[in-house]
Amino acid sequence: MLSQADNDALCRIGPGTLMGNFFREYWLPALQTYEVPEPDCPPVRIKLLGEELIAFRDTTGAVGLIDNNCPHRRASLFFGRNEESGIRCVYHGWKFDVNGDCVDMPSEPAESNFKDKVKIKSYPTHERNGVIWAYMGPREIPPALPELEGNMHEACFITVLFRNNNWMQGIEGEIDTIHASILHGGHLQPSQLQPGSFAYYQAKNKDGRFKVKETPVGNSYGMYRVAEEDSYYWRIGHYLFPCFAMPPVPTLGREARFLAYVPMDDEHTLEWSIGVREDDGLAVAARQGREYHNNGTGWYDRYVIEQNWDNDFEIDREAQRTMKSWSGITGIRQQDMAMTEGMGTILDRTSEHLGTTDQMIIRTRRKLLAAARALAEDGTPPPGVENPQDYHLRSGQVILPRKADWWEETRDRIERFEAWR
Repeated sequence: MLSQADNDALCRIGPGTLMGNFFREYWLPALQTYEVPEPDCPPVRIKLLGEELIAFRDTTGAVGLIDNNCPHRRASLFFGRNEESGIRCVYHGWKFDVNGDCVDMPSEPAESNFKDKVKIKSYPTHERNGVIWAYMGPREIPPALPELEGNMHEACFITVLFRNNNWMQGIEGEIDTIHASILHGGHLQPSQLQPGSFAYYQAKNKDGRFKVKETPVGNSYGMYRVAEEDSYYWRIGHYLFPCFAMPPVPTLGREARFLAYVPMDDEHTLEWSIGVREDDGLAVAARQGREYHNNGTGWYDRYVIEQNWDNDFEIDREAQRTMKSWSGITGIRQQDMAMTEGMGTILDRTSEHLGTTDQMIIRTRRKLLAAARALAEDGTPPPGVENPQDYHLRSGQVILPRKADWWEETRDRIERFEAWR
């Protein structure tokens, strides 16, 4: 059971908090390239780690990420004019470039040098294959981007989803792999499935046993179930600092994909899914049953789907009753959302009753808190920040002989890396 103090430490990510400072050491996905499609296009409101920010692409094509409020009279720069290599506040005309420097101050006398003394908070960005990453940390020279293979191919797919709960609930859902056979597949019977397939073994045995292995950048797990007399069915996945996960995709080693649960604030999250696969169809599958609203301009108006908490995720009780669906909710992600949002926007972990299949969650919480406290207490660099190659991992499902060591037997597939910068 987690203490209230530790629960709060995990969930609070605003400026100056334990986890907020930890997150700011890492590059995080902030927005997609298409959201600022061309130079001098309209700016976009971005909420990230509890901060209200404005993203814009300047005349040269560079992407800026700056404070929402002009430092003069605190008017919102969302209404600003994006022109001539800077964004200009329409209130008094103060203009800022992507570095946060004030480059024009028409309301001051011509001989004034006041503009040279004014700067707005800004954060570095880096654009890679459709994703604009942001670094909000203290380093004057940001670290290298994490070498997450899924975003290191030009043809990577990207989907984003607004989640109405704390980031930690989302990431824990990804490392709680045993729920897949119940929440997502509880209605399936072995007789309906191809014998010898992953789905067959998952339906045949709902329980599972876990192995957890520490890695330089987080924790990995192997969950196994009985397959045949001489084999086990394994689901292998990873948690990577600070908010990345690689849940078990289909065949181990064939797909380079990761998820990122990026905190907007303590109670709202954007879930990113980014990757590539050797065959086609994944981008379509990733959007199963989702109908998106058009992105709006509000802080919480991006990547919102029609199925949501307000309409009970359009649960079909008849489909649930007749076992056409275990949950009655269409869509894997929608089923996950119903579970995590139903916990409340911030889960009270002090009232949990965790079992043997929750050891990945328990150990990940401990490791995350330990790493954040090591940074706070003695400045220990967070895992992965200075070693971007530590993210060279893949996940998936596999059948192994019972006597095989799950990690050593599959290391070549888990550590497969075929990307370019």
